[in-house]
Amino acid sequence: MAGYFVMEPCVIVAATLMAVGVVASGLPQSLHRQLFQKLTTETFDAGSYFKIEVCEDGRQRRLVLDSQSMPKESNVFLVDHAWTFRLSDAFSQLQEVPGLAQRMASLMCVDTDLDTDIEEVDAVKGVLHENGTKSNVEDILESEIHNATEKGDGTVKWLELEDADIGDDMLLSLNLSSKFPDLQALSLCGNKLETVEIIVQEVTKLKNLRALWLNNNPVLKKCDHCMEDAILQGCPKLEIYNSNFTINFGEWALGFCGEVYDKDNPSSLCLRDRPLQSVTSLDLSNRCIHNLVNKAFSPAEMPSLSHLNIRGNPLEQNSVRELLEVLKGFPCLQSLGVDIPGPLGESAIEILESLPTLCTLNGVTASKILEEGKHVIDSMLQPRLPEWSADQPLADRVLSAMWLYLMTYRLANEEKIDETSVWYVMDELGSAVRHSDEPNFREYEKHCQKLQFKSLSYTPTKSSNTESLHRSDGCASRVYTDIPYVEEFLTRTEFVITTEPKDADIIWTSLQVDEDMKKATGITDQQYVNQFPFESCLVMKHHLAETVQKAHGSPEWLQPTYNLETHLPQLIGDYYVRKRDGLNNLWILKPWNMARTIDTSVTDDLSAVIRLMETGPKICQKYIEFPALFQGRKFDLRYIVLVRSMDPLEIFLSDVFWVRLANNPYSLDKHSFFEYETHFTVMNYGRKFNHMNTPDFVREFEVEHQVKWLEIHQRVKNTIRSVFEAAAVAHPEMHSSKSRAMYGVDIMLDSSFQPKLLEVLPFPFEVILYSAIVAESITEVANSSMFVVWFAA
Repeated sequence: MAGYFVMEPCVIVAATLMAVGVVASGLPQSLHRQLFQKLTTETFDAGSYFKIEVCEDGRQRRLVLDSQSMPKESNVFLVDHAWTFRLSDAFSQLQEVPGLAQRMASLMCVDTDLDTDIEEVDAVKGVLHENGTKSNVEDILESEIHNATEKGDGTVKWLELEDADIGDDMLLSLNLSSKFPDLQALSLCGNKLETVEIIVQEVTKLKNLRALWLNNNPVLKKCDHCMEDAILQGCPKLEIYNSNFTINFGEWALGFCGEVYDKDNPSSLCLRDRPLQSVTSLDLSNRCIHNLVNKAFSPAEMPSLSHLNIRGNPLEQNSVRELLEVLKGFPCLQSLGVDIPGPLGESAIEILESLPTLCTLNGVTASKILEEGKHVIDSMLQPRLPEWSADQPLADRVLSAMWLYLMTYRLANEEKIDETSVWYVMDELGSAVRHSDEPNFREYEKHCQKLQFKSLSYTPTKSSNTESLHRSDGCASRVYTDIPYVEEFLTRTEFVITTEPKDADIIWTSLQVDEDMKKATGITDQQYVNQFPFESCLVMKHHLAETVQKAHGSPEWLQPTYNLETHLPQLIGDYYVRKRDGLNNLWILKPWNMARTIDTSVTDDLSAVIRLMETGPKICQKYIEFPALFQGRKFDLRYIVLVRSMDPLEIFLSDVFWVRLANNPYSLDKHSFFEYETHFTVMNYGRKFNHMNTPDFVREFEVEHQVKWLEIHQRVKNTIRSVFEAAAVAHPEMHSSKSRAMYGVDIMLDSSFQPKLLEVLPFPFEVILYSAIVAESITEVANSSMFVVWFAA
């Protein structure tokens, strides 16, 4: 069943709805025959009953009943699939299928401004062609001076120079401080500023500056708080820095958020004592406010304030009591937005009891909260509209907007379910019944604070007492295995294969040895097995991240990782913080328990992340956007780790590793995210497989990057040991004196040659094939290809 929607007083059903799913779908039995007839004749007659009307100023469409009346459950309508595809094919289809991009753009309401002349668009955006940037910026400055002269005394107090290709040299040449000495607000967002010293030098000449925006400039990616501190020291009146409130915030910053001050009115037009007295609604969300107790933020200055949003601010310098006392003083306050739990406590009910004038809290009526006894509530979600620019190609617009319209399913036959999801867009009728909102959670900061305090050190509770598994009576050790390679290559005389698990000294199996298996096969706790209990804390991706975070917090060798089933709010907070700060926002989604990059996606679109959750449980991990490259291509390294004991921790690491290379040159072009052979190194489904032997790779890598591999290898060893130490500390239940195991550990290097953990795998079958190479460098392995020998040593 592809999907259906129930509408009163009718039912809309997708054309691919199969008869077997009709009952399960809830379709009334009286409509079964009608559905069959319409499917048989492919009758799409909804247009006779419904119409699609434009809403949200043309940016959305909605389905409305056009017929004067319709009895309940009297009709069923078919919805067709307008576009069906696999994710990797989306971009190429939009480019190659005639009319597809145009239809999808129209359906998704992103087809406006198509006929706008390119030169006109460039002029509006201030994007000039060759040799035109500087003159264009000067034209903007002259225009601002001219407008200020016509409207007043010629003093420019508000200047927006966004996306104007301004670099360090141009900033110096503009000499803003001499032209605009009274400037109060300056936006330099989206430019090419890189040098801290130059920015500080020029900005601090503007002594009257109240607000400064430097978002989306390269300098923010490499500077620390030193630049902010220097600017604040040189601009003592600055109240807003990069959208955040400074410690100097007061009447101007509050007036900006309360829509008192803007470009047309950058400061008070007359000398009055209370410029904020007309403010009724104030949105202070996500302003990084640490202390709200402020002379300007008071009932005396804002007596009419009725709606206030303070969500997303730490406010750690205020106690709950202080904040409640301040808020109680606003006589008209009826609506409040605040994090719960947060600076006002952990209970919505207690907040309402302390602020009895409130009618709504986080968008929910006070009476409903009290009636239902809700202690924790979040704000109501607001609809998210697609965003695009006039010069953006149709295919790119569709790729950004489609996540609000897509639905998904998987194909299956009697043998297996397809590993790759199929996505589809319903036709114009079905797509007008839209879903998907942009979540509005703010849990990221608390999540980060929690991770910062995690730093557990590994201390073994036992001394090493790992004994040999060889029988003391001199007889051969009996080995049970269901792995053909083990049975084929285990030829040494001290081992003998047995077909009965209960008779074996050593169990070497690809199956999970749990209590049910033990009961079914007769395996006892006295037999040795090739796996540790609870090893899922390492080999399942979501548990691996939890294990590392529990022990180490957020180490540099693990990219920020979120389990989308439990930490979606924290991910969204991280995404918006990065977006606010102009940082890279590229993420990779991985299924919990699949290998070979199956069902794995790369995206910078939050809507895509949220919708991709529907294809199965996943983690979302910050993508390594600047990896170390080999001959221009991405690569990762598979290491083999042999574990003899978890307490004390005894592990062995091979110096020989498996190098896996992408087929295509690496690129961060957004269209390349759909190219499997550019961003992934494990080539499935008949793709060309690229790998190198260790000595050749090391030699060529050292020459290409002028590095010493031994130093990198030492960092890799430290990282891998830290991973298993995390498991030993966070999950002591893994320890078992009767266990030995082998794991594959995948590592990637970033552009600074620092290791990043990708995943840990249980004894994978491909490692068996590879073991003949690896075994040569492991002294604990006495026989090439036979890890059972090491197991018993």
